[in-house]
Formats: sequence, structure tokens, C-alpha cells
Amino acid sequence: MLTALVFAASAQGGMLTLDSCLALARTNNAQYQYSLYEIERAREVKAQVFTKFFPQVSLGYNAYYAMRPLIEYNVDDLYDKGDFGEFVASVIQALNDPEVGGDVPTEVTALKKGHGVNAMAMMPLFAGGRIVNGNRLAKVGVEAAELKAEVTERDVLEEVEASYFLVVGLQEKVATVAAALALIDSLDRVVDKALAAGLITRSDKLLVALKRNELKSKEMQLENGILLASHLLCHQIGISYPEDGLLLERKLDQAGESAWLEEGAFSRPEKRLLELQVEAERLYKKMSVGEALPQAGVGVMATYGNIMDKAKFNTLLFARVSVPLTQWWETSHKMKEHEWKIREAELQQKELGEKMQLQEMQAYNLMVEAKSLLRSDSAALDMAEENYRLAELNYKAGMNTITDVLEANAHLLQARNAITDRQITYITARRKYHDLTGK
Repeated sequence: MLTALVFAASAQGGMLTLDSCLALARTNNAQYQYSLYEIERAREVKAQVFTKFFPQVSLGYNAYYAMRPLIEYNVDDLYDKGDFGEFVASVIQALNDPEVGGDVPTEVTALKKGHGVNAMAMMPLFAGGRIVNGNRLAKVGVEAAELKAEVTERDVLEEVEASYFLVVGLQEKVATVAAALALIDSLDRVVDKALAAGLITRSDKLLVALKRNELKSKEMQLENGILLASHLLCHQIGISYPEDGLLLERKLDQAGESAWLEEGAFSRPEKRLLELQVEAERLYKKMSVGEALPQAGVGVMATYGNIMDKAKFNTLLFARVSVPLTQWWETSHKMKEHEWKIREAELQQKELGEKMQLQEMQAYNLMVEAKSLLRSDSAALDMAEENYRLAELNYKAGMNTITDVLEANAHLLQARNAITDRQITYITARRKYHDLTGK
């Protein structure tokens, strides 16, 4: 966080390097932050599944009130209960005779109201392997989320680097246009002297003015491009666009090497992700089989409540065994479904593995090609500079026209811009090759 704050402070009032932009992207980029949230979510899922290894404990409170008692008997109802019932009824009536003076209730009621609390713990002994395989699947999910975050980080850094060099490249082209305008201004002074001496016509002056307007228009287009690209870069690294503009380190020869050239073992995360996909499908298959296997568990429940106007405490031990009888029909089709998914994942693993090899070959070829073209463009730039120098000398000596000089100036501008583009192409190609191979 301290490093990110330092980079953020420098972004508001100093020069940003590629390293600082990449560091800010790791801290502020929304897309990368989403991938980190995915990791935390997967870890929470893993923690949830792990709790299934432990007893499930629950507390409860029950209370009831019946409009009529659940148990209700009248003396007259006893006459329908056989000889014993008639005997009990006659005894109650005799005791309640006024001469005897008894007070035996002629109506019995129970369970009109009551309440109680209970605590229950249930321990699964066997769940068809679903708990074990569920934990393995959750572990696979965490690893997959971490690998996806690694891929996201790589993609985000590539995008940030591309935006960074887009801004730098446009700034270099603005500087190139400024240098071309300086040459035009120098040429304009030569034209003014020649015009005053009557050696040339005003058409030469007009051609120089048209060339200056053309370069000014191109400079304005580049400035607008820099503004848009700078806003995009600020969005990617999570900072506000500075009021005085974005100041970037303009080095295209060795830019960014310290940010990503690292030593150590390398393995593309996509390869491991494909392996995890196959592993996950196999675990899903095992879990579907577990749904059709017997399940067993033991538990204990303690209760305390007021029933029939008496407070009672009781403990209950119980065991549960569940054997699915018709589940195998559905499970057999689920198993076949997952078997096809496993084959599909294995085929995808093979196909994408071959595509990744082709990507690595292509990245290497692009890097070598960009480096070779960079050398040839450097030679072309040397020739363009020499061509402009000779064209200007010949014009001053009256051996060339102004058109020849302006054409040489255009070739020089084109060669300098080509060098800028080629340097950026080589840097990004080299970065891509490193991301895919670690070399």
C-alpha cells in the first residue's frame, strides 16, 4: 500500500514510469481487483464446505397453545369404553353424590398449552463421499481462481503497457513533428533570402507555407490522440487525469525491462487451468455417484420444556441411515453426462494446448521480425537524414528545387515515425513472448 501511495503521489505531481504504472494497475485496476475478489469468494466457499466435517448443531424453542385441549375426556364418554369404563364412570358419579360430598372432576383435559427448548447435534458418518469430494472441489476452485487472477493480471499489465507506449509513441511523434517544423522554419529563412535576391518565385514560399500548415494539422491530431490515450491510461491504473497533463518517461530503447524480466521456473497458468477443468469434472462425477449411495449419521438431542404443567428434561440419542432406492436410475444418467464432460474437457485441453504452442511460436516470430525490421528502419533513418542534408545543401547551391527539399523532409519525418512505431512494436512483442514462455 505504501508503494502504491508513493506511485499515486508521483502520478499527481511528477513523472510516471512504466514500472510505476504497472504497480498502480496492480493496486487500482478494477478488472484485476475483481479477480482478487473471486479468489476470496472461492476461499469462503472452501471454508463453507470444510464445516461439513463437523457436527451440525442447532438450537430451537417450541411453544403451542390449542384452541381446544389435544386430550379431552368426559365421564359420559367412559360409558362407551366397555365394562371397565362404565365401572369407572359409576365410581366417579358415586363419589360426586351430594350425600358423599366428593369433588372428583368429571372432565379430563391435557395438552392445551406448553413450551420447551431443545438442542440437537448431528454428526454425518458417511455421505457417499460427497463431503470429501466437495472439499477437494472447493480446493480446486481456489486454485483455479488464483490462476485466473494471474491471467487477468498479465492481460491487464499488457493493456497498461500498450496504453503507456501509445502515449509515449504519440509524444515522440509530436517531438518529431516539432523537429520537422524547425527544419521548415530554417528552410523558410533560406527561401526568404533567395526570394529577396530574386533567385526564386513566390511559389516556393507558398509550398513551404503549405508544408508548415500540414505539419501543424498533424501536430494537432497527435495532441488530441495523446489526450484520449492519457485518459485511457489513467483509467487503467486508477488515477485522476492531472490538470497539467500526464508526464511519462519517454524511453523506448530499454523501457520496461525491469518491470517484467524475471528469472525462475515458468508455467503458463492456462495449462494448469485446463488440468483443473478435467479434475473438477471428475470430482463432479464422484459427487453425483455419492447421491445414490447410503448415508448414515448419529445425533443427540436434549429437550427441556413444560408439558402438561410439568417441567421435564430429556435426552435422546438417535441414528439415521438412508438408502436411496430409485436414485440409481437418475444417477446412472448423471454419471454418463459427466463422463462426456470429462471427455470434452480432455479434448479441449489437448486442442488448446496445441494452440498455446502455436501462440508461443507466433510470438517468437513476431519478436524476431520486429527486431530485424527495427535494424532496417534504423538504417533507413540514417539514409533519410543524409538525404535531407544533401537536398538542403543542393537547394542552397541552386541545384535542387524547393519541392525536392520538402519531399526529403517528408521522408525524414516518415522514417522517424517508423522508428518510433517499430520500437514500440518490438517492446510489446518481446513482452508478449516473455508472458507466454517466461524467457
